[in-house]
Amino acid sequence: MPQRRHVARAAVSGVAATALLALAAPAWASSTIPLHSAHQDSTAADFQQQCADTRFTDRPADHDGWHFVLPGGPSAGGFESLTLTFDNGSGTVNVTVPDAGDAYPDALYPAGQNESRLIHAYLFTPAGWTLVNGSATISGQADRFNVSHTCADQPTPQSPTPTPTSSASPTPTPTTPESPTPESPTPTPTVPESSDTPSDGTGGGDGNLPVTGAAVTTMALVGVGLIGGGVALIALRRRRDGITFTS
Repeated sequence: MPQRRHVARAAVSGVAATALLALAAPAWASSTIPLHSAHQDSTAADFQQQCADTRFTDRPADHDGWHFVLPGGPSAGGFESLTLTFDNGSGTVNVTVPDAGDAYPDALYPAGQNESRLIHAYLFTPAGWTLVNGSATISGQADRFNVSHTCADQPTPQSPTPTPTSSASPTPTPTTPESPTPESPTPTPTVPESSDTPSDGTGGGDGNLPVTGAAVTTMALVGVGLIGGGVALIALRRRRDGITFTS
């Protein structure tokens, strides 16, 4: 009788254990969930920037850092893989995390020090890529996964290329204006004055050479002689007329 009871208890325990496993198994089955719709068609610059995140320390130059997170607590399990679609400007590129053979560095990290669930995913892509869409396979149940934060590439500031400016015309050096050289006046020929030149200094008005002093004196003497002769002739005539009248 005691032996039968032991077997019955074992059977009941076995049934109970099977029931518990049956209930737990669906909760931890793998499932595929989408990327949060609000985070689709976005660039790294569209999210909160946390470049101080130590997971971004090894971010290659000219790359954007992405941090994806799985919310929902223990029932969500953890990431098994992520498939992300990016637009690189020339077309779409599919990136899988984790993938050691992918050209874009990526990694999965646990939720915390005492948890083995992988709920953090990091990925580095060339700067400027647009996250079009994505899906994740997880070990539990959740509605979606999110972009937690990013570190958009900050291009190294380049020194502005100096704008060529037109060469300014050199300021002309003021020069002292040269004083005009006075032209030597054309000397007017002067006629040497004779001692007999009249006191008013006028010469001939017709442009001929002035009459010399000797010629003027001669003319004066001739004039005086003529005047004297005329007076003498008048006197003689009057005398003659008087004599005739007397007779």
